[in-house]
Amino acid sequence: MGNKMHVFVSFDYDNDNNYKNLLKAWDANPEFDFHFSDLSAKEIQSKSVSVVKNVLSRKINDANYTLVIVGKDANKQHKDHKDIGYKNWQNYEIAKSKEHGNKLIAIKLDKNNESPEELLNSCAIWAMSFTLDAILKAMKTAVK
Repeated sequence: MGNKMHVFVSFDYDNDNNYKNLLKAWDANPEFDFHFSDLSAKEIQSKSVSVVKNVLSRKINDANYTLVIVGKDANKQHKDHKDIGYKNWQNYEIAKSKEHGNKLIAIKLDKNNESPEELLNSCAIWAMSFTLDAILKAMKTAVK
């Protein structure tokens, strides 16, 4: 893919962090033509919704692409949903990505996983599986 893409990765931190780590491993491996600058927030050490929103929004605004990992809980209602303003953090991240104009790339970890509401009708490019080839194909399509 040549140049690195500036990518924010939206994922369920509690359940899907291993997939995010796999993306980072692919990027670090010179054998793979997978290059991206991970602009996702590192673990945010705060329970304050406003602090988390601020960090996430800044990271999303630094990216041109948002890669959404759709796990089994991607559309599950978060206990702080009223303060977040969306059903959960992934929906917040997708909405902010759309506001910023980031191109969306999505991957369902299982075909039966429910997509986050904010991803619906978003013109996202879909990877058909969580494989290097499928993700590369979707990312290359998004670059065009």
